[in-house]
Amino acid sequence: MTAQIIDGKQLSGQIREEIKQRAAKLVAQGVKPGLAVVLVGEDPASKVYVGSKEKACQAMGFYSEVHRLPADTTQQQLLSLVELLNAQSSIHGILVQLPLPKHLDEKAVTNAIDPKKDVDGFHPISTGNLVIGDESLVPCTPAGCIALIKQTGQSIEGKHAVVIGRSNIVGKPVAMLLLQENATVTVCHSRTTNMEELARSADILVVAIGRPKAIGKSYVKPGAIVIDVGINRLDNGKLAGDVDYDDVLDTAGYITPVPGGVGPMTITMLLANTLKAAARMNGIEE
Repeated sequence: MTAQIIDGKQLSGQIREEIKQRAAKLVAQGVKPGLAVVLVGEDPASKVYVGSKEKACQAMGFYSEVHRLPADTTQQQLLSLVELLNAQSSIHGILVQLPLPKHLDEKAVTNAIDPKKDVDGFHPISTGNLVIGDESLVPCTPAGCIALIKQTGQSIEGKHAVVIGRSNIVGKPVAMLLLQENATVTVCHSRTTNMEELARSADILVVAIGRPKAIGKSYVKPGAIVIDVGINRLDNGKLAGDVDYDDVLDTAGYITPVPGGVGPMTITMLLANTLKAAARMNGIEE
């Protein structure tokens, strides 16, 4: 039986319509959600991504600023800009596009962002709140993964979820979010000796390792929900996920495609975080 496709574009569109309506209500109360994106250098993928964020903000009725800085920007210049944005009342969310040029300290820059405006969810305070289950702004891609799993209509509670990958950006936070949904969570990584066996026991399998088509059907339990976070450019120019989609399609119960699965959800959850931050900072109940 062929897996049902989890359509990230469709779900993203639904959530964005809700965000647009909620943003209009905030504007009516005198608060226009504001997002500032900082881009340092000329990384081609980052430039495309930042452009997409700018268009998405405009479509939602948000206020947006994009600060494009030269590649030779100093650490102090970047930190000074973050400090200004922290103090700017029209800005509710700050996102410094990663990766930064090698001479800049990403950790120091992330730590400088006001946690109340940390719409990427990477600040240590945001991370700590996520781990202990307190209210926080959640990293966008992991939040999108949870929304996609829920879109299947299947309950997460009580299920065995396996996360392949332990990055701070996806693997660890998605594991924490799955725990909050009362799943039993196993995290696999490059040193896991029985990864295939563990993955095959998963009701929910989330893969985020950055290796094209690394996970085939031998890793997938029949009927499992498979969330493929990877996006890799092949030699032929096509995009592929970390999961071998064609190989897994007849084994999984539900699967996200690449492109069109997790990808569209990331900017959508960024918009949701900016909206939430704007409401909170102005004492407005959503």
